[in-house]
Amino acid sequence: MGADDKVQNSAEKLGGKVKEGLGKATGNERMEAEGHGDQAKGSAKQAGENIKDAFKGK
Repeated sequence: MGADDKVQNSAEKLGGKVKEGLGKATGNERMEAEGHGDQAKGSAKQAGENIKDAFKGK
């Protein structure tokens, strides 16, 4: 996994946490759900990169 990918995936997860928190604070269920989805997407991308690295022998 390249350093850029790690940073991008972590940023997506962090952005999702912020969005989820704002959604909770404002009572906006849609924003909260989007934030949760962003976190899941970032985690899935990171897992995929880890699998690719495992096959490359890193």
